[in-house]
Amino acid sequence: MSYKAFSAIALLALVTGFAAPASAADDISERRSISVSGQGQAYGTPDLATINAGVQTRATTLGEATSQNQAAIARLMRALESEGIEAKDIQTSNYSVWPEQRHDPKDQDSPKVTGYGVRNTVSVKVRDIDRLGEVLAKLTDAGANSINGINFGVADSSALEEQARAAAMLDARSKAGALAELASVKLGEVLQISMSSSGGYPVPVSNARFQMAEASMAPSISAGQLSVSIQVQVSYAIE
Repeated sequence: MSYKAFSAIALLALVTGFAAPASAADDISERRSISVSGQGQAYGTPDLATINAGVQTRATTLGEATSQNQAAIARLMRALESEGIEAKDIQTSNYSVWPEQRHDPKDQDSPKVTGYGVRNTVSVKVRDIDRLGEVLAKLTDAGANSINGINFGVADSSALEEQARAAAMLDARSKAGALAELASVKLGEVLQISMSSSGGYPVPVSNARFQMAEASMAPSISAGQLSVSIQVQVSYAIE
């Protein structure tokens, strides 16, 4: 709208008492209302695990350390394939190379390189939780000397989120009803709703039991439970 058009409308309002219609947000803010927050949680059993496993090798030359690492990773890949893990569920998460140095306090020259290290880590999704221990045992048998952690999650959290939303709205309604009763007013229609969520993400193995015995034995794994939390902010009209 141009400045001239705006000025004309303002002048008309002064002369005739005309006022521009209020927006929906302004209408809500002007009404008497009760605003509350509601909390809802839902719990579920994990059906997905993500393993971060890898191989670290050391050798006197970079070429030798790299070659050894590549051979070890190839064995890991074959082991995962034998366990039915698909290629889409295997992803390189870290690859690093570094020189190993020796410091001699009697030598004033720069530290001497005595060898090289190579680390290759892959992230593996295991979609059958019941076989997680077997997969871990296969990885260690194949040469994995680094398992940085196991995360548990759910492939589809929509059902848990739906349960948590319903619980959050019931909680909000209960709180608003209690406030309305205390204030001797009647609760009306819902004016506004906003929502935030958390949870439903993988849980670190530190929250579960992970006991590794011999490499040829499957470790004991307990996935526990996952929780999804929903918080809603609801405004109700006061009739």
